[in-house]
Amino acid sequence: MNGKSMDEISVGDWAEVAKTISESDVYTFAGVTGDFNPAHVNEHYAKGTFFKRRIAHGMLSAGLISNVLGTHLPGPGAVYISQELNFTAPVYIGDTITARAEVVERVPEKNRVILKTVCTNQEGTVVIMGTARMSPLKKKASEQAS
Repeated sequence: MNGKSMDEISVGDWAEVAKTISESDVYTFAGVTGDFNPAHVNEHYAKGTFFKRRIAHGMLSAGLISNVLGTHLPGPGAVYISQELNFTAPVYIGDTITARAEVVERVPEKNRVILKTVCTNQEGTVVIMGTARMSPLKKKASEQAS
């Protein structure tokens, strides 16, 4: 399975994925990363915070952007060069987060695409905004063989 090549990508192309963030997701992410901040894993502690309940790790939600970029646009075979992120609202356990990436610029001479990345919750609130830089496939494998 190959992603889109530079020649197949246009400004305005977009893709998105959605996932409901579960308690299991939060604990799994904490275990993988070692980030056991009590704001994420301790309900009693979280009640005393600004958010009044546990929040998901920001990078857990940001990982959904990686899903969009790595599996849809540009997709498999592309290389993730950089990502800027602004966390604008909390994500709570049970929220459904939609990650969207939209091509805003093509730089063919450098084999780069720049994408606006946004994550929203089920209410349409933006929880993450950013910009990604990707290096898509130069050509599809089938085009390289000919």
